[in-house]
Amino acid sequence: MAVLRVVLDQVNDVVEPDQADAARSLVRALAATAPPKCEIEAIVPAGGESTVAGADTVHRLGLARRELAGAWQLGVVAGVGGGMIHAPGLLAPLVKHDRANDYDQTVVTVWDLSPWLAPEPLSRASVLWHRGMLKRAVKHADAIVAPTHAMAEQLADLGRFGDRIRVIPGAAAEGFTIPLDAAERRVGLGAPARYLVATGGAAVLEPVFVAAVAVDADVFVLDAPGTAASAIAEVAAAVGLPAPRVHVIGRLDAPDRAALLAGALALTAADPAPVWPWRMVEALGLGVPVIAADSGVHRDVLAEGGLLVGPDGFAEAVQDAAGEGARRLSVLAADRSRAYSWTGSAERVWTLHAEL
Repeated sequence: MAVLRVVLDQVNDVVEPDQADAARSLVRALAATAPPKCEIEAIVPAGGESTVAGADTVHRLGLARRELAGAWQLGVVAGVGGGMIHAPGLLAPLVKHDRANDYDQTVVTVWDLSPWLAPEPLSRASVLWHRGMLKRAVKHADAIVAPTHAMAEQLADLGRFGDRIRVIPGAAAEGFTIPLDAAERRVGLGAPARYLVATGGAAVLEPVFVAAVAVDADVFVLDAPGTAASAIAEVAAAVGLPAPRVHVIGRLDAPDRAALLAGALALTAADPAPVWPWRMVEALGLGVPVIAADSGVHRDVLAEGGLLVGPDGFAEAVQDAAGEGARRLSVLAADRSRAYSWTGSAERVWTLHAEL
C-alpha cells in the first residue's frame, strides 16, 4: 500500500484562506483520483478535529501551526516521519532524506512570489519566513510546484532548482457556485444594478475607476486590507468616481463572493503581481467577463478566455463587457474555466509523485 502524506497546516489556524481552501479541495480530489492500493494521510498541527475529509488517516503533530512554522523553518521536524510528502503550500518538513533507497520524497507548492518580487506590502517577518523556506526547498525538495509557467520561470531565477520545477494549476474551491439567494446577498452587500468587481491596490486601480466612470458603474474592490480603504477612495475620487460608489471589502465568504461576482459587469484584475489569481479563476467558472492587466501570469491563466489590456485599455474593454460584448465574453470565460479543476490537478500530483 502506497501512502501519500499531505501537509494540511491550516485545518485549525487559517492564515491564507485561499490556500487553505485549495488544500482541502486538493485532498478530496486526490482521494477521488487515487490509484489502486494508494491511500492518503493528512499531516496536521496539534488540536482540531480527529478526521479530515478525503484523508484515510490523520498524523497529528505535537505543535500548533505557529510553532510548527518556526520549527520547520529551522529544520526541526521530529515526529513527522518520511514517505511521500506533498505540501500544498511552502510549509513542509524540508530536511535531508534518501529518495533512492528509503523512497522518501518531499514536494512543496509556491502560490505567491510577492515575498521575493514585490515584498513592499508584506511584513518583514512574512518575507523572511517565505524566503527562508524557499532556501530549504532549494536544498531538500524533490520538486517545487508553481501554478503557471510564468511563475515557474520567475521561480527558476530564485534558486538552483534544475529540472525540479513543475507546473500544476489551481482551481476554484470545491463547491464554489452561485447561491440560490444570490440576489438577496447582493442587496445585503449594497450592490447596485451596475458594478465592477476589482482586485488590486490603490497603485494599480486608477484605470479601473476611469472605466467605471465611463460606464456609470460602482466598483467593489475585493480582498483589500482595511488600511487601504482611504488610499483607494482617494484614487477613485481623483478620476471622478465619488466615495459612495467605491466599496472596499476585505475577504468575503464563498457564497457572498460568488453572488457578488455573478452580478458584476466584469471582473477587472489590474494587478500584474506574480500571484495565482484566485478571483479570476472563480470569475471564469461563473462565466463572468474578465478583463486583466497584461502580464505573464494573466496570459497563462486567461489565455483566450477574456481581455488582456494595458493601463489605457481598461475603459474600452469594460465598455465592451458592459455592452455588446457581454455574452461573448461570458461564453469565453466559461469555456476557459474548463482548464481548471481540482480533479485535473490531483491527477497531475499523483503522476508527479509516481515519477519521483
